[in-house]
Amino acid sequence: MLVAMTGGLTGCFSTTRLVLKSEVPTVYQTVSVEQIEKDVADRDAAVKTLKAQVQVTATTGGSKEGKLKEYTSFTGYISVQKPADLRVILQLPLIGSRALDMVSTGDTFTLVHASSHGNVWIQGTGKVTTPSKNGLENLRPSVFLDSLLVPGVDPGEWVTMTESSRVLHQDIHHKTETVEPDYNLTVLKPTSGNILHVQRVIRINRVTMLPYQQDIYNDKGEVVTQATYENYQTHGGQQFPAEITIRRPLDEYSLKIDVTKLTLNEPFEADQFELTIPPGTTVQKLQ
Repeated sequence: MLVAMTGGLTGCFSTTRLVLKSEVPTVYQTVSVEQIEKDVADRDAAVKTLKAQVQVTATTGGSKEGKLKEYTSFTGYISVQKPADLRVILQLPLIGSRALDMVSTGDTFTLVHASSHGNVWIQGTGKVTTPSKNGLENLRPSVFLDSLLVPGVDPGEWVTMTESSRVLHQDIHHKTETVEPDYNLTVLKPTSGNILHVQRVIRINRVTMLPYQQDIYNDKGEVVTQATYENYQTHGGQQFPAEITIRRPLDEYSLKIDVTKLTLNEPFEADQFELTIPPGTTVQKLQ
């Protein structure tokens, strides 16, 4: 009687509807969390220095403001020397003169940018203690350093890994969607007692085994930086993304970095990370 009732209910009281059929790659890799952690560490260790010719496009605004503002793209250069040396030079469109020059060698930075009244010099700390309403004014060297490269796991950090997937493309006409399997490597750090704080989540494509996204969290568990990596190219035997997008959801701005030329692991001149302030110059302080 139960079988008869089930058959009757299924036929009379159910509705069938079509959904997009998932198409998954026929070949993708399955590895352990230990191997993923090693791969991230090896990629990080393989890059000591970086010099990139880039095109940078900034966008500000979002749901808080109810509008987006995209700025004219700048060409320029980004130089990195581990562990914390950074220089970013951006040039004015068409003119080619210096629009911005920022240098950092650790906890502080020096910056000069062009204005209608001449050059403006700024010095500040690496961490924002007094946030500005203008999100771009909260930009610090760490945003570049944390996003351009995916750091390995420190000895005092913990990791865990989960499987997931993302939809790459939907074809409504053929009623299909292309789904890509991935691994999410979560990096945690002990705080007090049995509490673990999420530091980062590294999302890895299981077809290429390369990171396609990195989410960085603050102490409150909020995503402060979301970096995405696309169009990997080979440079000196290393895979590096040609398109990097850095989103700062709390500050409501983003930076799209297109890498047009890249040199890895070549030494810099001794003064590469020096920016001298002219005597008598008024310097603004940022905290």
